[in-house]
Amino acid sequence: MPLVHTRELITAGRALCAFNVITVEHAEAVAAGAEAANRPAVLQISENAVKFHGGRLGPIAAATAAVATASSAHLSLHLDHVENEALLRQAHTHGFTSVMFDASKLPYGDNVKATAEAARWGHERDIWVEAELGRVGGKAGDAHTPGVRTDPAEAAAYVADTGVDALAVAVGSTHAMTERTATLDHALIAALRDAVPVPLVLHGSSGVPDTELRRAVAAGMTKINVGTALNKAFTGAIRAFLEAHPSTTDPRRYLTPARLAMTETVNRFLRAADL
Repeated sequence: MPLVHTRELITAGRALCAFNVITVEHAEAVAAGAEAANRPAVLQISENAVKFHGGRLGPIAAATAAVATASSAHLSLHLDHVENEALLRQAHTHGFTSVMFDASKLPYGDNVKATAEAARWGHERDIWVEAELGRVGGKAGDAHTPGVRTDPAEAAAYVADTGVDALAVAVGSTHAMTERTATLDHALIAALRDAVPVPLVLHGSSGVPDTELRRAVAAGMTKINVGTALNKAFTGAIRAFLEAHPSTTDPRRYLTPARLAMTETVNRFLRAADL
């Protein structure tokens, strides 16, 4: 099926899960999981994943797009957590219909200015633009502080001043969590939903239990980002296989169960977020 524009998926009236792609196996697992759950999904490639691939966006983008178009699921291509403006400007060339421009490390005024320019550039090319306010945390150099949250009034002003199409907010989740123990501020999610006229995005959803995820969607969260949960399933399956078969040298033998483990994880998150 042809790639679908992220805007079409996010405005369909239901929660939309977005899964990080690092390898071709990740992309295949997301597509297979979406097919099994009969739900749309977003395949997102982060700036860190591009760095892993030698700084070249083209090859992994082309492979991910090829997997998506060969699938029967409704899938879109999203460029995630972009700080480098040169990388941002490659999005349109490689078929991305959405991008998350991350200026959250900048002072507020500089964040607004840079994000507004990114949104203007994206909209001229029919690219849906997401941004972040509130420092979700969990990344190197950005330690998560439980008390830090996105302020609804500031969020409303930020969206008005930047013109972004969606806003990632800090409501209690953290990037790179390997255990699903996060507790979200559901009252804040509802307040943000009422204050902000664009979809809300939950980063760090790997650490959010299913019950918390369902409550977050019910409170107003729309786009659910998942990355670490796939990597945990992938690595765990490889580790278990190699411990049981230590003489294995053919990577297909351990990548097959690893891909299946990610597929099952994708399927589970899609069903958990589907209210």
